[in-house]
Amino acid sequence: MKILNGLVFDLEQGFVARELYTKDGMITPSASDDADDPVIDASGCYVIPGLVDVHFHGCCGEDFSDATPEGLQKMADYELSNGVTYICPAGMTLPEDQLIKLCQNAANHKASSDHGAELVGINLEGPFLSEAKKGAQNGAYLRDPDLDLLKRLQEEAQGLVKLVTIAPEQPGALDFIRGAGDITVSVGHTTADYDTASAAFAAGARHATHLYNGMPPLHHRTPGVIGAAFDAPSAKVEVICDGVHIHQSVIRLTFRLFGKERVILISDSLRAAGMPDGQYVLGGQDVIVRGNRATLADNPNTLAGSATNLMDCMRTAVSFGIPLEDAVRAASYNPAQSIGMDNRIGTLDAGKDATMILLDQKDLSIKKMIFHGKVIA
Repeated sequence: MKILNGLVFDLEQGFVARELYTKDGMITPSASDDADDPVIDASGCYVIPGLVDVHFHGCCGEDFSDATPEGLQKMADYELSNGVTYICPAGMTLPEDQLIKLCQNAANHKASSDHGAELVGINLEGPFLSEAKKGAQNGAYLRDPDLDLLKRLQEEAQGLVKLVTIAPEQPGALDFIRGAGDITVSVGHTTADYDTASAAFAAGARHATHLYNGMPPLHHRTPGVIGAAFDAPSAKVEVICDGVHIHQSVIRLTFRLFGKERVILISDSLRAAGMPDGQYVLGGQDVIVRGNRATLADNPNTLAGSATNLMDCMRTAVSFGIPLEDAVRAASYNPAQSIGMDNRIGTLDAGKDATMILLDQKDLSIKKMIFHGKVIA
C-alpha cells in the first residue's frame, strides 16, 4: 500500500510531507514493485499513528472490571472506531478473585479476538492505594502493596500486566517497586510527600497516575508527588484532558513543565463513554454522568473517571493550545514507550505496525483508518 500526499507525523520533525509504504501489515522503507499495490490519497490530511490508551476503564456501556468476554470485545470495537488502536484497559480496586477474572479475561481475549483495537496490556490501578486518596475506588478492597499478589495476577494474565499503581507511603511499597520487574510501577492515589515519592522514583517507579488527581496539590513548600515526578527524569506523567479533570491552563503548564517527551494523555473513561447521560456503575459504586462530567452518586464532588475517549482528549488538548504534534506524541508514542511497546507501535517509522489514522486538517475528524495494513474505515 502507498499513502501519498499527506502530512505525516514524525517524532523529531513534527509533520512532514512524505510518502508511506506498507506491506504485510508493516511500514516499509520503500514502495513495493507490485503494480496492483493500493494507493491512498491523503491530500488534506494529517497522517498519525494509531492512538494508545494505557488508562481507561470502560466505554459503550461496558467495563473492563466486569471481566466478560462480550464486554471487552465491545470495548475494543468502540475504541478502534474512534482511532484508539491499542488498548491497555485498567482494573479497579476489587477482591482478588475478581482481579483474577479480569486478568484471565484479558488473556483469553488477546489469544482469540480477531477484530477491534489490539489489547496490548493490563493496567492494575488498584488495589495498592491510599484510603485517604482512593477517589472513586472501593475502599473495602484496598490492601498494602503485595508482590506475591502482583505475581499471581501476572501469571493469570499470561504476562499482560504492564502497569500497576501504588501509594508509596504504604508499608512495603519500596520493596514492591524493586520487585515488580518489567511491570511499570506508577505512583498515584497517594498522600505521599516529596521525599516519599522521590524514594519511590529512585527505587524504580517511572510513571505517575493521572497527575494532579488523587494526590496532594503542588505547593511551593510541599511539592509532593508532582515535584518529585518533575525531578525524576525517567518519570512520565498521565493527564486526563477531558476539559473537566484539569483546567486548560494546567494542561499547558504540564507540557511546558515536563516537556512533550514525558506527558501521556489518557482518557480514564468509564462505561459511560459513548453513552447518554445517566447513572452507571464503576468498581461497584454508582456514578452519575452529565455531559462529560462523571461523579460519585453519593459524593458529587468526587470525580469518577471521564466520559471521553482518547481521540477526543487529544483534540481537546489541541483546542487548549497544545501543538498537534505534541498532542499526537502524548497519545501514541509516549504511552507506547511507557509500557515497553515503542519498538512496535507509536510512530510511523519503517519496521513498525502499519497502523495509522488520517485526520482532516481542518477539524481533526477521522477520514480513514489503516489497521495492521488493512483499510478498516
